[in-house]
Amino acid sequence: MRKALLIGIDDYPNDPLDGCVNDAVAVENTIEKHGDGSPNFAVQRKDNIATSGELRTSIDELFAGDADVALLYFSGHGFFDSTGGYLVTPDHQKGDAGLSMDVILNIANNSKIKNKVIVFDCCHSGAFGSPANMAAAAQLAEGVVILTASRDNESAIEIDGHGVFTELFVDALQGGAATLTGDITPGSIYAYIDQALGAWDQRPVFKTNVNQFISLRKTVPPIETSILRKITAYFESIESEHQLDPSYEPTEEPKNEINEAIFSELQKMNRVGLVAPVGEEHMYYAAMNSKSCKLTTLGAQYWRHVQSGKI
Repeated sequence: MRKALLIGIDDYPNDPLDGCVNDAVAVENTIEKHGDGSPNFAVQRKDNIATSGELRTSIDELFAGDADVALLYFSGHGFFDSTGGYLVTPDHQKGDAGLSMDVILNIANNSKIKNKVIVFDCCHSGAFGSPANMAAAAQLAEGVVILTASRDNESAIEIDGHGVFTELFVDALQGGAATLTGDITPGSIYAYIDQALGAWDQRPVFKTNVNQFISLRKTVPPIETSILRKITAYFESIESEHQLDPSYEPTEEPKNEINEAIFSELQKMNRVGLVAPVGEEHMYYAAMNSKSCKLTTLGAQYWRHVQSGKI
């Protein structure tokens, strides 16, 4: 079972926002289903939660039980001081900013759910997972993944009715961060967002304690898995090369249908960065000039996955 709680709060009495509910809706529309339309997360979206107590109750309910995955997303105001970080709720007042991030970490750490994924798009969100009182609070328990929009001393930017971080997060979920098997993991999402934001922009924060990343969403892979699995047939080792000649090119006579079929699949591997021609700029010229092709660094990585039975 996979469940998600998505919270967007715009309605702050003294400092309203206008993109947080939009962001929660965009995340919901993306994670409810996989790329092929099959069900993914069972989503509860709660817009404009009014009190810290209501927020705490909703988070308690999310992390109750023993589901495979629970995802918490929050977009709203964040606050940070010497006592730690807080998710700000509309009932905040001096000395009571909202729900403590340390409390949320404790709830997630003590949850029996196998994988807990926590995504915050708010100012100072990088404070989450770094308790103010290290002696009194546990580090990340196994199965906890944290992805935040900014460091604890940074703001989270909102442009044209959407958070910059969430817009990239949704792009990543829609396929921008997909692996060649079509899986979108927390690690690939962070890498996508990190590369998209410049050195002078807000910096995302990623913290985790997992043995293996789960897939948050699947998309149609850019190369068929049946072809990807042939990488070990075309290359005996990660150092070996596949010798080509003009018979691989379909424009040449006489026709060699076997070599042409192999070359078609090698070209697909080339287009997704798994294979590169040796001594030529394009695969066509490598074949016509009887050169070879070899695995790229990425290709070697996927070769190992196929060889070990992971794909």
